[in-house]
Amino acid sequence: MYARTATAAVAAAALVGAGALLMSTADTQTTGRGTATATAGHTGTSTSIRTVSARTAEAKPVAPVVFAHRGASAYAPENTLAAVDKADALGFDWVENDVQFTKDGVLVVVHDTDLKRTTDVEEVFPDRAPWAVKDFTAAEIARLDAGSWFGPQFAGTRVPTLKQYLDRIERNHQKLLLEIKSPEIYPGIEKETLRVLSQQGWLDRKHVKNRLVIQSFGADSVKKVHQQRPDVTTGFLGTPAVADLPSYATFTDQINPSYTSISADYVKAVHALKGAHDKKLRVNTWTVNDAATAAKVAGFGVDGIITNTPDVVREATG
Repeated sequence: MYARTATAAVAAAALVGAGALLMSTADTQTTGRGTATATAGHTGTSTSIRTVSARTAEAKPVAPVVFAHRGASAYAPENTLAAVDKADALGFDWVENDVQFTKDGVLVVVHDTDLKRTTDVEEVFPDRAPWAVKDFTAAEIARLDAGSWFGPQFAGTRVPTLKQYLDRIERNHQKLLLEIKSPEIYPGIEKETLRVLSQQGWLDRKHVKNRLVIQSFGADSVKKVHQQRPDVTTGFLGTPAVADLPSYATFTDQINPSYTSISADYVKAVHALKGAHDKKLRVNTWTVNDAATAAKVAGFGVDGIITNTPDVVREATG
């Protein structure tokens, strides 16, 4: 795993017997270049559970879609336009990013909730500890060097705003897996994210259908996106217990867990259900950076792999 962008694993999911599950098709995510009713839930309430018809089980498996995590972040500074361009140069359509609010309400693309690891903020603003993203204006963040920490050839690289980022991936004809980061500390971030996406033309039919997924570790945040724009594809980052999957399927289209927390049985359990848009729930796993692990999770039947090294994963699974 690439040390600079290693992601902490979530708790291991409960396993279920394959005999209790219905197999689903491996319908693919666009790359650009039978229902049943059951009483379910740990809450004791009656829930309608939409399952995938067993008649689709014989579909031929396809290679997982590869998502460039924070851009091609093994080769360029994460979440920068340089990382987006590197993913494009390597031939990858899908890029993943993280959005947060500045002090003055501008959406910027950065992963950590503070600016210390990936910028020179401690040098530029030495008296502003703990250097939280939310404590700086967009203009102040625009002054920071977001590339030198990665390598001298990237000196002067900036933290992009979401608008700048969208302009770049539109120019590159790429697609976006957008993570709303730490929504609990950014009230209203879902509404503003959707507003910016709409302003930049990313909520038209073409983008919504083929080029955009919004995800978050916050279930409430994913629910808000689904409620405000029911047409947008959403993903939940994490590994819900199998018994809880039906409740997640009411507001999300994807269950996106850490690779350390899944098994073939767990993937089958997710695939057995239909999500918010009445299609098979999908599984995109993270953050897989080596060939052996990529081959292993591909064998589990995942739909997508999120990685810092997209070229390595493509070679191992394609």
